[in-house]
Amino acid sequence: QVQLAESGGGLTQPGGSLTLSCAASGMITKLYAMAWYRQAPGSQRELVASVTISGETDYLDAVRGRFTISAYNHENRMNLQMNILKPEDTAVYYCYARAREFAAQTDQDYWGEGTLVTVSA
Repeated sequence: QVQLAESGGGLTQPGGSLTLSCAASGMITKLYAMAWYRQAPGSQRELVASVTISGETDYLDAVRGRFTISAYNHENRMNLQMNILKPEDTAVYYCYARAREFAAQTDQDYWGEGTLVTVSA
């Protein structure tokens, strides 16, 4: 079973920085893409940043220029560097991966349990 473990959430002041990390474990045959989603209280989950196995990245407009996603394919992990954080970035951040598990017939979506990021003075 593929598992995603997140780390790096916490509390910071507006203008501060945090780095989130996500490591995928298990018998992974191929990792196609990884991404970070977030969900604020009372809001729907939204895609924050994504990276494909070929290195293509995409960002939510609200975080473009402030957040940077990096993937380390050979290690099955990724980071999200978050700079110039704003109160509206406060949310639970979820790691996502699209992968093929050993002996599986199809690709699957996998989710981490989430890590809380709070931006407050």
